[in-house]
Amino acid sequence: MKIKKYLLFLLAFLPVLGIIGCTTNGGDTTAPIVTSISPLDGATNVAINTNIMARFNEVMDPTTMTTESVSLKQGATVIVGAISYLDKTVTFNPTADLGYNKEYTATIGVMVTDEAGNALEENKVWSFTSLETLDTSPPTVSSTIPFNAATGVAINSNIRASFNEAMDYTTITEANISLKQGFRSILGTVTYDIPNHAAIFAPAENLVSGKEYTATITIEVKDLAGNTLATNKVWSFTTAESGSGPAPVSLGTAANFVLLAKTEISSVPASIITGDIGISPAAETYITGFSLTDATGYATSTQVTGFVYAADMVAPTPTVMTTAISDMESAYTDAAGRTTPDHNNLGAGEIGGATLGAGLYKWGSSVSAASDFTINGGANDVWIFQISGDLSLSSAVNITLSGGAQAKNIFWQVAGTATLGTSAHFEGIILSQTSIILNTSSSTNGRLLAQSAIALDQSTVTEPTP
Repeated sequence: MKIKKYLLFLLAFLPVLGIIGCTTNGGDTTAPIVTSISPLDGATNVAINTNIMARFNEVMDPTTMTTESVSLKQGATVIVGAISYLDKTVTFNPTADLGYNKEYTATIGVMVTDEAGNALEENKVWSFTSLETLDTSPPTVSSTIPFNAATGVAINSNIRASFNEAMDYTTITEANISLKQGFRSILGTVTYDIPNHAAIFAPAENLVSGKEYTATITIEVKDLAGNTLATNKVWSFTTAESGSGPAPVSLGTAANFVLLAKTEISSVPASIITGDIGISPAAETYITGFSLTDATGYATSTQVTGFVYAADMVAPTPTVMTTAISDMESAYTDAAGRTTPDHNNLGAGEIGGATLGAGLYKWGSSVSAASDFTINGGANDVWIFQISGDLSLSSAVNITLSGGAQAKNIFWQVAGTATLGTSAHFEGIILSQTSIILNTSSSTNGRLLAQSAIALDQSTVTEPTP
């Protein structure tokens, strides 16, 4: 009798066990997909020491990344190499350099699965061709920003060096690229701009006004063929004297973008963007309305004079984007944390018709402009506007700069949403804790940096003059 009761209890409990079993993997039954590859399918002149990479749209089971599921062939010959997996990306590192002027075929097989056990629906296969001849020429630095002996450089500037060819991004590091003021080393972050073949040094904090700085790139940096610089590249510049107002906000690597967001960037075509745009941790699919064309580690759009980056692109882009978002958040915190404002609740939040001199402005409310207003000051003056609510410009309202004021020195810290009305024109850098909305035919000279989404409607956004 007891056995019978036990069996009845077990039969009644089995459906519950089934439910628990189904939820241990979150109920995920969707097949993973490969979102980006490197080299691209059909690529030519690929470096012979290149790694082959594929990035997925979700976290994968690394135990399924084996020589049977991830392979590279030259014709029928299997290429020997090491396989590694990190941050949704599988990398195949050939044991020896590839041959010159050879076509190679890479394959990610259906044996690879995500964490829930779902496999690719079909093999991912692509081909590329290696360099035609041996590259023995050392790379050179073709230009720098600031240029050598430049004066009047903004104290929150980044340092940029462009090379004459694609570089090995693993050698573009803080160990090989440095900045000093006298004998004092400046802390900072080094990133690599893939399409422009550029190294960027972003100081961890503002430089000091009126001081000479020296930047150095050592011979340890290499091109894709392994050639190093022939000699160290060294150049110097002098920062600008301080102007009126607070110290400028350091944007870090976020200053490399004219549009930067965490969740979405959308455009109602055709917007006109001058500068790079980026999104993270959201994937490329959350950049909509731009008709993107993918390349290795970035994308392009006819609406963007610059390049497009997302968190799910191949290395080093994911790391670059994570750093940029972190720097954007730090910049917002810096701007919001400035104390002793020069102006409190000016105009009760309505600034239309005003002329705003350099300084720190604070509002414990939303801020709006129903009519045009002016920002007046010198070229080195700084404005920080702290807004605890929303920021909105009515339709056709224009911000005018006078006296030499520059958009790069104007910072709008907005806790809520920043909205530009139809045909409105804006000046400065928006640091929004939420979203930024540009309505039809509105325009901005500055940067839009949002901790959620940016929405554009046939809008024009232009990167400010450095």
